Amino acid sequence: MWDYQHSVETTATPEVLWHHWSSVAQWPQWNVGIEKIEIEGPFAAGTMFTMTPPGDDPLRMRLTEVVPGKLFTDELDAGDFVVRTVHSLEPAASGKTRVVYRTEISGPAADQVGPQLGPAITADFPDVLAALVRLAES
Repeated sequence: MWDYQHSVETTATPEVLWHHWSSVAQWPQWNVGIEKIEIEGPFAAGTMFTMTPPGDDPLRMRLTEVVPGKLFTDELDAGDFVVRTVHSLEPAASGKTRVVYRTEISGPAADQVGPQLGPAITADFPDVLAALVRLAES
């Protein structure tokens, strides 16, 4: 298995951050790693969505867990490996909100694809979280 986590703290409330997360059509406005996104239902577990990174093929993914105001998990099932990202909101000791993105790649091919694919998927996490926080704090 391969995994990576990045987090930031913000003065934005979980409610404001959740609004931006659950407004999927707006993700490309603050996430430069998304050129286009289409969701096939409500922001709820089981809903499929298609995300197109700039210059890449579309990726079909599923929301596997949604806990309003707290976290959501999405998965890309590639057959011999699964890319799972948990997006969570946690109270920080400072009294702020900690925003956490954690990605793991698991499955039979994880040891082969994880070290190359994982860093490519997560490289923009610092920029994405910084943009989300800027928007949520404005």
